[in-house]
Amino acid sequence: MSKDRPFALTIAGLDPSGGAGILADIKTFEQHKVTGYAISTANTIQTENQFYEIQWTDLSFVIRSIETLFLNYKIRVVKIGIVSSLHDLNRIISTIKQLSPSTKIVWDPVLKSTTKFEFMTVKDHLELNQILSKIDLITPNYNEIKILFPEFILAENQFPTNVLLKGGHNQKAVGTDRLFLKNEVLELLPSDKKCFEKHGSGCVLSSAIASNLALEQTLIEACKNAKIYIENYLSSTSTLIGYHYV
Repeated sequence: MSKDRPFALTIAGLDPSGGAGILADIKTFEQHKVTGYAISTANTIQTENQFYEIQWTDLSFVIRSIETLFLNYKIRVVKIGIVSSLHDLNRIISTIKQLSPSTKIVWDPVLKSTTKFEFMTVKDHLELNQILSKIDLITPNYNEIKILFPEFILAENQFPTNVLLKGGHNQKAVGTDRLFLKNEVLELLPSDKKCFEKHGSGCVLSSAIASNLALEQTLIEACKNAKIYIENYLSSTSTLIGYHYV
């Protein structure tokens, strides 16, 4: 293990196809020369085309895994993927912040699979906002942000944390991401690369941002460079599984 590489951790589901979840995150970490660790929140049975079944990991096992890793490694950034409830998300985040207050957290709020399997429901928005205030960045798409913030307005930041709103599902401006910071909103425009839909592209983008934050880039730099990475990934093949390279 290189001592010069920063440490990052993914806490997410295991997708056996490797297109999403912790396998995709670890591939992304490695391409960024970041040492990656992984804790599985769930085992799934799925391919890039279809989701079949999920088996959630017991929360106490996840918490003990987090405690063990943080007691042994100085982890700069944590990327979180699927979790079963807001309660579990809060416990995970609170544990991280208690063990290492300076560690940055990126949450990719995957609420449903592409085949409409529901991972987590959001009923208490007050509780959600309290949880999000402990996170450095969330990366929802347009469908997810409508669930998280039903009354959101694109022109301003009324969110309790920084938000990268992904543009893949925005039919009016496909590929244009919007980064909502405390005092400004930035548009991240797509390049002219020909991109293809990919299974797990949201996982790859959020773990690329986490990698860049671990490399001590600013949040703006991390998001801009991650957009370059995801476009390379999306353009790498015409299939639902892409190739990872920087």
